[in-house]
Amino acid sequence: MTDLPLYGLRVLELASVLAGPQVGQFLAELGADVLKIEAPAGDVTRTWRTPAEAPDAPISAYFSAANWGKTSRVLDLTAATGRAELHALAARADIVLASYKPGDAAKLGADYATLAALNPRLLYGSITGYGPESSRAGYDAVLQAETGFMHLNATGPGQPAQKMPVALIDLLTAHQLKEALLLALYQRERTGRGTLLEVSLHDSALASLANQATSWLVTGHEPQPLGSGHPSIVPYGTVYTAADGTRLLLAVGSDGQFRQLCTVLEQPAWATDARFSTNPARVAHRQQLEELLRRRIAQVSGAELLAELEKRVVPAGAVRTVGEALTQPAAPAMLLPPTADFPHSGLRTVAFRSSTWPVAEVLPGPPRLGCS
Repeated sequence: MTDLPLYGLRVLELASVLAGPQVGQFLAELGADVLKIEAPAGDVTRTWRTPAEAPDAPISAYFSAANWGKTSRVLDLTAATGRAELHALAARADIVLASYKPGDAAKLGADYATLAALNPRLLYGSITGYGPESSRAGYDAVLQAETGFMHLNATGPGQPAQKMPVALIDLLTAHQLKEALLLALYQRERTGRGTLLEVSLHDSALASLANQATSWLVTGHEPQPLGSGHPSIVPYGTVYTAADGTRLLLAVGSDGQFRQLCTVLEQPAWATDARFSTNPARVAHRQQLEELLRRRIAQVSGAELLAELEKRVVPAGAVRTVGEALTQPAAPAMLLPPTADFPHSGLRTVAFRSSTWPVAEVLPGPPRLGCS
């Protein structure tokens, strides 16, 4: 679509798995021409199938999570002919996305210095696990373990650490690189020069620890896992089960909201109880309050409770499965329609909307290996 903001932008994607390809699909959804360069074996995620998928499916569900709107070309960068073709493409490109271990890109003639010599306006986005000085490969699960996320995601102190159910560090890294690229495009408009942009999974993870990191930096106190609970707000994040089997979560962030919750639950005494009347008191008496809430919510209809809380502007929601979330009335706006070659919906990476450009209504589906 010629009215999309990145129409005409040429992108070479030398990245695989999730972080880099997420950036590539993001750019494609905004109008860029994205060519995915793959080794003869293809992106490894093409074969990452779940047991529910056909074993011979040419495109896995995982691969489809980050590869809409692209074309694919196979280049063997270990061969001179493959490197020559890459260099010809890079000379005309605006952006290169790469996810090599430090040193590997140079061996393939795909590093920033080599490509920028051919195209001084080139923006080169490099994703590594631990930065340009480390030879370690970056894996999302390992980074979740090493940067505190798995520790904090346990159900409680002393319980087993747990990985997030999505490759969260990859996705956070992708967002960092998107921001860097958009800033670099703006700078290039003023200077005419390209640049090297480097982001690591490690740094992206640390940058996203937010209040958990600053809690340690300010107090020296090691943040402890609370399951889905919040370290400084109660009741916030705990899941309760109602009489009708509804699983629901409360996110009460103020004393006023807590008073409304007490009214809805027909427990006005809680609102004036010194243990619960203020948030600091509720944090100090977390276990007592959550036990009272568990018992009371187990006596009422979850559907009716959620409806009444919504009327009173008390933050709460039902715990849904992925399928339930994707079939809610608001979900279709975030889905890409099936194509002739890929008869399944896709997931958009662009969640924002603009008053001056449209949403890409359709995109080519995830490409088969080497298909343009």
